[in-house]
Amino acid sequence: MQLLHDLHASRRALAGFIVVGFGWASFSAQMPVIKAQVGVGDGLWGTLVLMGSTGALMAMWLAPLVFRLMGTWALMTGVVGMIAGFLLSGTAQGPVMIGFALFLAAGGSGVADVLANAEVSEAEAETGRSLMNLNHGMFSVAYAVAAVSVGAARGAGFGPVTIFAGMAVAVGVLMIWMRLPDRITPEDDPTAPVAGMPRALVWVGGLVVLSAFLGEAASEGWSALHIERMLGGGPAQGALGPALLAGGMAVGRLGAHLFGAGWPPIRVMVIASLIAGVGLALAGAAPSLPVAYAGFLLGGLGVSVVGPLALGLVGQAVPRKYRLAAISQAAALGYAAFFLGPVVMGYVAEGFGLRASFYVIAAVMCVVAAVLVPWWARLLAVRPA
Repeated sequence: MQLLHDLHASRRALAGFIVVGFGWASFSAQMPVIKAQVGVGDGLWGTLVLMGSTGALMAMWLAPLVFRLMGTWALMTGVVGMIAGFLLSGTAQGPVMIGFALFLAAGGSGVADVLANAEVSEAEAETGRSLMNLNHGMFSVAYAVAAVSVGAARGAGFGPVTIFAGMAVAVGVLMIWMRLPDRITPEDDPTAPVAGMPRALVWVGGLVVLSAFLGEAASEGWSALHIERMLGGGPAQGALGPALLAGGMAVGRLGAHLFGAGWPPIRVMVIASLIAGVGLALAGAAPSLPVAYAGFLLGGLGVSVVGPLALGLVGQAVPRKYRLAAISQAAALGYAAFFLGPVVMGYVAEGFGLRASFYVIAAVMCVVAAVLVPWWARLLAVRPA
């Protein structure tokens, strides 16, 4: 069965994506109890989380250095750092400790994320198959499964240390598949500068990734608030907003892999960006809960495939010796969306209303379809062979 072959071909990266999903779902699902344990207010907590997350962006830029230092053990090294950070966060009693723990966890997961994406790109080059959507889709599935499991564990009375320890055991089992192959050949110089890398092509691809993740980050963080504040929904109804968005993303990524692997990726990104724009605009304008739910589902379906496809094209568009550096830069640009998203949504919502903030993100996705992806396609068409 082709799906099994694809899973096997990208098994190292797949293990990395799954454990990163496990880690962040375990933390996010326990955020209320960890925040109470640390004893800080909402403002300081948000600042600490933001400061901790800078570790991820720094690590994404430094991932090639980690690979040069650690070689085939680099992915495991990132995962170990992530586990250590989350275990430390479970015991944190003050702002300094939780800030350091989140910086360590985000840094480790940032390294693992870049190396996993680079490993998928290598597997795509070796097999001739598109594998990014499959791997990113499995991340979404792992995140959802871990979040539900952690919720059940909290309901049974288990605390953060015990839950993170259980996560560490599960991650430890998956680390069996995380040792990377040694792909350096005698003619390669892993310490060579990347001056010859086509930076414009990489950075425009990174902007496409950033725009896609901006749609994801903005919708995940504000969909429940929109449903409860603007449409009068209760907590359970509000929770359906991000749930439908995440579900749409998982279905979109896995569905694109199973049924759309042979479709032209540029065309898919244009269509998907338009679907995301329509969905988010519909959610913002929704007069009722069912319409908002339909909008978030469409938004998730559309935005789901743009980022993975763009990262895959970045890896395919550069010579192999530049692949890790190119993906690390594109990923770092893309993940900046998780910093920009709350800022953009917050300021637009404060100045013009919450509905307008969804219109802005919808407009961004339409600009991606009409301007950014076609511009990138022209750069890809004229790149050196």
